[in-house]
Amino acid sequence: MSSTAGRLVTSRSELDLDHPNLEDYLPSGSSINEPRGKLSLRDLLDISPTLTEAAGAIVDDSFTRCFKSNPPEPWNWNIYLFPLWCFGVVVRYCLLFPLRVVTLAFGWIIFLSLFIPVNALLKGQDRLRKKIERVLVEMICSFFVASWTGVVKYHGPRPSIRPKQVYVANHTSMIDFIVLEQMTAFAVIMQKHPGWVGLLQSTILESVGCIWFNRSEAKDREIVARKLRDHVQGTDNNPLLIFPEGTCVNNNYTVMFKKGAFELDCTVCPIAIKYNKIFVDAFWNSRKQSFTMHLLQLMTSWAVVCEVWYLEPQTLRPGETGIEFAERVRDMISLRAGLKKVPWDGYLKYSRPSSKHSERKQQSFAESILARLEEK
Repeated sequence: MSSTAGRLVTSRSELDLDHPNLEDYLPSGSSINEPRGKLSLRDLLDISPTLTEAAGAIVDDSFTRCFKSNPPEPWNWNIYLFPLWCFGVVVRYCLLFPLRVVTLAFGWIIFLSLFIPVNALLKGQDRLRKKIERVLVEMICSFFVASWTGVVKYHGPRPSIRPKQVYVANHTSMIDFIVLEQMTAFAVIMQKHPGWVGLLQSTILESVGCIWFNRSEAKDREIVARKLRDHVQGTDNNPLLIFPEGTCVNNNYTVMFKKGAFELDCTVCPIAIKYNKIFVDAFWNSRKQSFTMHLLQLMTSWAVVCEVWYLEPQTLRPGETGIEFAERVRDMISLRAGLKKVPWDGYLKYSRPSSKHSERKQQSFAESILARLEEK
């Protein structure tokens, strides 16, 4: 996006995503502009841009594409490759998976045998207790990464504890937090989850200063905003990590960043995360898959391959709004990770579109029809 006369203007590349090439969906050898004989679909699409847009939305829309997991291409399609594929399944499920379960269980035994005594016996020594808890949280996250045979390459200087700074990253899965946490004990802003994940949130992760919210509670936004401001001012608080997209995206696109992280009057440190899908797709679709099943999918794959870039810290420029600042940081992350930008609010995944948006489309369609009738 760019700023023109104080207004935010959507770039042409973003708008083009909402208008796919419909000729890609016509029969091979056909063209929208070929000579017409009888009336066909391409004739109807040529009548009105609104109909063309509607047809494009049906076959391919940039919003839905952000939350689709692309299934891997099958390669076990002949008699020579099928035995190799079966051998790989046996190795992954009967050899690697049990070893990874043992590794993760061993990590939890070590972690709990240290975390519980430290949390109970060092209540009056907050500084020492927090330091040990940071190390233990980093350790258990390392065991999680090891249980996927995680191959993670980090670029740039390791984050440090400093006041008035916040880290922001693109969001693909809850494992983003684990991948980053094994290097630095971040305090993350995260949706409150049920089940065993919620238990970990309210016990272990509370120790590193994580902040939870419920997306459906309007009051939580005010509480979280106040906690954010208090946290970034602390000199001994863990670095604050925010996923400003507010939802998991499939690591091919970035949706709009929420401006809250960019209005804290502090330095923003961008982090770009890119997963290599050669062995497994790390995208977590929470509507179709529980986090437990997501972890099992990772633990039964060959490996999780990932690259993380700690980018140059950014500050608000003179005359720049919070929204423009957020878009500038999104540009940096998208460029570094090779992700496509789309002009969508990720929260639309959880709610119905605004009636105002439908009314504008209806009015536009009515005006185009009236204009056609007046030409007759």
